[in-house]
Amino acid sequence: MFDIKAINTEFDEQIQHKIDTKTKPLGALGDLESLALKIAQVLGKDKPQINNPKMMVFAADHGIAESGVSIAPSEVTTQMVTNFINGGAAINVFTRQVGFDLEVIDCGILKPIENLEGVIDQRLGSGTGPIHKRAAMTLGAVKQGFKMATTRVEMHHQNGCNLIALGEMGIGNTSSAAAIMSALTGCKVEDCVGRGTGIDAATFKRKKMLVEQALLVHHSELDDPMQVLACVGGFEIVQMTGAMLAAAERNMLIIVDGFIASAAALAAVKINPNVRGYMIFAHQSDEKGHMLMLEFLQAKPLLKLGMKLGEGTGAALALPLIQAAVNFYNEMASFEDAGIEI
Repeated sequence: MFDIKAINTEFDEQIQHKIDTKTKPLGALGDLESLALKIAQVLGKDKPQINNPKMMVFAADHGIAESGVSIAPSEVTTQMVTNFINGGAAINVFTRQVGFDLEVIDCGILKPIENLEGVIDQRLGSGTGPIHKRAAMTLGAVKQGFKMATTRVEMHHQNGCNLIALGEMGIGNTSSAAAIMSALTGCKVEDCVGRGTGIDAATFKRKKMLVEQALLVHHSELDDPMQVLACVGGFEIVQMTGAMLAAAERNMLIIVDGFIASAAALAAVKINPNVRGYMIFAHQSDEKGHMLMLEFLQAKPLLKLGMKLGEGTGAALALPLIQAAVNFYNEMASFEDAGIEI
């Protein structure tokens, strides 16, 4: 489905030598050094550059939200998408600050937004099916979502982009992400389900019960990551998964945001393990299952700020660190360059 090459490790010794001989103690730049190594593996060892970085925010609604698993109704998804386009959300503030070009993609919110310029139509439906009763979508919808995401990523690639970041918006999507996590890792539901946007104890109990019910309803079909996405996924999670796979196929870096984006990353890795080498994990969110999910992905996030907003906000804040890793790798003098003898 996706022809993804394993990242090139042929020049790791040369890259590491270049990092180690910069004018600093060995390892003194900490995680920025391993980040620089990854960037050079993907973008090349000779003066890698981040070109035309793109923030892609995918929005969709979830049928499970009708059963009350969030503090907000599904209508808020539409309202927030409007806020994105009008420039008033946190993701707008952060992308403006760090220099990310932002685009908002309607993957299947309940009602399409009419006469609002700036929303990209990649709708797979008007919200998913309630996963605790029936499948979220058909397998055909998953494949169509992958095609749509691939087309979008290819367009950015043709325009010179070599790094994408992925965010999302969708009331109820932490329930879907928790179900994906449990299905793909075998973790207990209680270890995957968190309080999302801050639900009370009664809603939290109902949320865990409904996710458990969803996994029982689809138990016989959860042995394949594509089927997992069809049964318990979200339209936005499907397209994030497809975008990650398409980006890796094109030798692009991928910044993964929080819990929901990491669920998409987990699905992508299950579909093609080589995609993992192209991923940079922006932050550890405050959502309960995210730390455990990161452990399954063998990922060390760049930031831990107690955030749980989504939208791609953590991924946006990670861009300056990625640029710092590129810049020290390219511009910092070596001991030999500086005439320093040690």
